[in-house]
Amino acid sequence: MSDLQKYIKNRKAREPEFAQNFEEGYQSFKIGVLLKQAREEARLTQSDVAKQLRMKKSTISKVENHSEEIKLSTLEKVATVLGKRIEIAVSNIS
Repeated sequence: MSDLQKYIKNRKAREPEFAQNFEEGYQSFKIGVLLKQAREEARLTQSDVAKQLRMKKSTISKVENHSEEIKLSTLEKVATVLGKRIEIAVSNIS
């Protein structure tokens, strides 16, 4: 376990609010990273995706970099253009 992982684990144990905010932020970040990887694998630019969806390039950038502020319908449209789909799971909070 890295020093960063140890720090995060210890801080989560001490501060429940940090733990909740960390997990929410991480999930949003992860969605954006996965969509960016899919776009790059498809050899498309943000402009290419935006053009196909009749959206602004800045919207695609927000999806990749600030996905916590993006509508689910927008995420689904971007994923579809990239040949992917969005799956949502509901699970217990631990």
